[in-house]
Amino acid sequence: MAIIEAKANSDNPLTGIILMLFAFFIFSLIDVNAKWLSLIGIPALQLAFMRYIGHFVISTSLISRGGLSLSRFGTTHVGLVLLRGFLLMISTVFNFIAVQYISLTLTATILFSAPIMICALSWPLLGERVGIWRWSAILVGFFGILIAMRPFDGDFHMATILSLMGALCFALYQLLTRKLSGLVASETMQFYTGFVGTAALLPIAVLVWESPETGFAWAQMIALGIFGWIGHEMLTRAHRYAPSSTLSPFGYTFILYMTIWSFIVFDQMPDKWTILGAAIIIVAGLVIWFREAHIAKRRLAA
Repeated sequence: MAIIEAKANSDNPLTGIILMLFAFFIFSLIDVNAKWLSLIGIPALQLAFMRYIGHFVISTSLISRGGLSLSRFGTTHVGLVLLRGFLLMISTVFNFIAVQYISLTLTATILFSAPIMICALSWPLLGERVGIWRWSAILVGFFGILIAMRPFDGDFHMATILSLMGALCFALYQLLTRKLSGLVASETMQFYTGFVGTAALLPIAVLVWESPETGFAWAQMIALGIFGWIGHEMLTRAHRYAPSSTLSPFGYTFILYMTIWSFIVFDQMPDKWTILGAAIIIVAGLVIWFREAHIAKRRLAA
């Protein structure tokens, strides 16, 4: 079976950073659309289906440009690729449900606990050594999550638990992406990402379907899948131009984007606890990033 090989990275950090910023801007559009559509009565599982069927149609058309031979869709790591797609789908479903009830800034803050979870899980799952600096950052980061979520506060909403579970699924998805990087071509992973979400959510979407009442709402719903594909494509391309150690800090612009959208579209501003929790999570994530970058440089110099 012929396997499409992943392309090698090149070194153009500025291009990578611009693509990274654009990718997370596109991802923010997915969440603001999902929240707006859910507030006008469109079920979250229907929205998740639309996010993946658009992705599936685009990725299928692109991967089949050279013919419809099954070999073009093949990979020797099909089990891990399917699991990766399933984890992203579950993360999306949890997030789309959560955004109905809590602010975009809070969901973004919780989602960006994923790098902290990745670091914590990289030792048991990937066998990567985690030193005292990163373990300390992990503990501080989880403290930041608790501050943002406020589980013992009267305003606590159970949707924050769904958001946290979504972040965990996203962390596992990213770990699998790291494991499969260089082994499976990005277009192949894009195809399976769309396929898994579409196949799993189609029966549920049929049962809960609610047709939007306006052309604008239809356009917003269809855009979910287009934005999903564009965002992941830009993210993949960013990593072709610069390493993760360069790009990772720029992912935190997602929280800024979501805060702006939350204010412009929904007239919601983050409270002081969300801001404090986000700040702690960002600092913890940057400490982890700095240590990983330092270790990577030391290995190259050895």
